[in-house]
Amino acid sequence: MTQSLFARDALLPTGWARDVLIAWNAAGEITLVQPGGDRQGAEAACGPVIPGMPNIHSHAFQRAMAGLAETRGHPTDTFWTWREEMYKLVLALSPEDVEAIAAFLYVEMLRHGYTSVAEFHYLHHQPDGTPYADPAELSHRIIAAARHAGIALTHLPVLYAYGGFGHKPLGAAQRRFAGTAESIARLTGDLVRGYANVPDLRFGIAPHSVRAVDALMLQEAVSAMDGIDATAPIHMHASEQVGEVAECRATHGVTPIDWICEIAPVDRRWCFIHSTHITAAERDRVIDANATAGLCPMTEANLGDGIFPFADWFAAEGSWAIGGDSHVSVSPFEELRQLEYSQRLVTLTRNVSARGDAPEVASNLWGAAAAGGARALMRDAGRISVGTRADLVVLDGDEADFTGLAAPTQLAVAMFSGNANRVRDVFVSGRRIVKDRFHAAQDGVRDRFAAALGRLRAR
Repeated sequence: MTQSLFARDALLPTGWARDVLIAWNAAGEITLVQPGGDRQGAEAACGPVIPGMPNIHSHAFQRAMAGLAETRGHPTDTFWTWREEMYKLVLALSPEDVEAIAAFLYVEMLRHGYTSVAEFHYLHHQPDGTPYADPAELSHRIIAAARHAGIALTHLPVLYAYGGFGHKPLGAAQRRFAGTAESIARLTGDLVRGYANVPDLRFGIAPHSVRAVDALMLQEAVSAMDGIDATAPIHMHASEQVGEVAECRATHGVTPIDWICEIAPVDRRWCFIHSTHITAAERDRVIDANATAGLCPMTEANLGDGIFPFADWFAAEGSWAIGGDSHVSVSPFEELRQLEYSQRLVTLTRNVSARGDAPEVASNLWGAAAAGGARALMRDAGRISVGTRADLVVLDGDEADFTGLAAPTQLAVAMFSGNANRVRDVFVSGRRIVKDRFHAAQDGVRDRFAAALGRLRAR
């Protein structure tokens, strides 16, 4: 197994460096990062080496409906009308479908430069809401898919108790999501114990949103997770839609993130997913708590949810990360492009994600998203430095578009030019999962994915 790599150019926490020897141990932990050296017998990377990208928000099953909700079904199509289409899929999925879709998606992610994923997992039960004989049946399917693909997984069982503010009952499709603080803690604890020795796998918890849990339930869930693993990540949807914010104000008298922060001990373990309509006061509160904003630019644009105030967040140097969410895109390059372009449209300026001492937009975006993503997953990854996991992405130096360009500009071309995938090799914990653009499982998972889609669409 390759345990070292020589990069002509590598993106380190301090910026781009030349002639970098990277070595790691059998556990996949980086033990040496030596710029300005020689190969010392190491394999030479075929192009610039950048940190592997964490995907901090995934609903894997939604990959099966990507592109299928683009016909107007209501005079004012919004997230809420899209959600009804999603629920139709929820009611049709079998455990085999869940695993097949996730495995295909995770291979896609790896081939595009994601090396880890947080699965925000709210499919727990059978379509009628009846628990499976093993309550962890669908969690096992997600874990099996991740292990088959070779992606590092942070599995986040979701607490989803209500169908809306005011303890609104769950709808028919939502019965598959139903849980209590006690049941989700029991599920998570069983998973932690059952998979204790599995590498590249960890667990956390995800109270779904301010509309799906109440204050007592949120406190109980966080307390229970502290008892299982006090270092575990905690993710929660917050301020995703205008309607959600308005209902939260009407019900609780405050905005969603303020409500959460008043109830729970928010700290660096927390990731607020979307945060699209975060206020300036909430922004400062989240940054002061060392929590992370989990942005899903392509999905947020697809759903018409709004634009996160990233220019201000970037200027304040808050922690942030990206996720694929509904997986209308499986590329971190596209997510980051959409993020930057949305800010250009709002501010009417170019190259928003830059400042005088850091003018390279693509390098800034990739480095910060990778580091923030690792933080959101509570993993030692997201940077090429000693003591972190050897999650590495190698760009294809043979790309014609890269001819005559320095490494920072090659990354910019990969991010802002065209739709081609410029990733050549991908390492997860030092294991090369993608080699010369090929993943060993890609043909098999594609066939199973196609078969699952055939079954689902025949219904």
